[in-house]
Amino acid sequence: MKALSQKRRHPLAAIALLLMGLLLTGGLYAVATTVNEAKASTTNFSASDVEEGEKLFEANCATCHGMGAGGTQDGPSLVGVGAAAVDFQVGTGRMPMQMNGPQAYEKPAQFNEQQTHQLSAYVASLGAGPAIPEAALLDEQGDAAKGGELFRTNCAMCHNAAAAGGALTRGKFAPALADTSGKHIYEAMATGPQNMPVFSDSNITPEGKRDIVTFLKQIESTGSPGGADLGALGPVSEGLFVWIAGLGVIIAFTIWLTSRTS
Repeated sequence: MKALSQKRRHPLAAIALLLMGLLLTGGLYAVATTVNEAKASTTNFSASDVEEGEKLFEANCATCHGMGAGGTQDGPSLVGVGAAAVDFQVGTGRMPMQMNGPQAYEKPAQFNEQQTHQLSAYVASLGAGPAIPEAALLDEQGDAAKGGELFRTNCAMCHNAAAAGGALTRGKFAPALADTSGKHIYEAMATGPQNMPVFSDSNITPEGKRDIVTFLKQIESTGSPGGADLGALGPVSEGLFVWIAGLGVIIAFTIWLTSRTS
């Protein structure tokens, strides 16, 4: 009994128990956060969508992402990224990329809506991931005030408080969000494309994402109440405008004075 008691009090026993607790907690969290995505990943897709999507993938995407989307040195694995990631990247024309670079640029989409749907179906069939948002979350009828608070707290440091975009490091940038569809805004939050972090439902709830979409669409339709927004870049563009305009007025006034004296 004494030997057994000494083993229980061994310092390594406490460390082992702590590690087991952390592993158990992490496993339960992973299951809890993915169970809903797993149920919804292929809900809106038919077997024919998956089959046609696989053909499109092998013909257009496998060169970089590998057969079976397992990834290569030229492109990451797409297993588990979900339908929303494909719908965003392909639907905005960012994929397939035109050329290698620090960031994929938005351009006219190479695939139509049906083909994008099929590609999304195939990738969704490979593993659970964020699903394409339902229409009810994109109706732009959320709480714009709450959406503004969430946007300023989580997004404005990169996208600018007016959603006009901004520069990041090493040639990367956060794009302006005007003229971006509500669906693609929602999908970007859910999947974290390019340099953007992922805002899972535990970070920002689906209702919160709906509020953000509502806020962005509201400020887009309202425009700038103060007149010309000068790119909505704040004191940088405003200061430059005042400096150039003020200097121009001074130069013009100086020329006028010298012409009067002569």
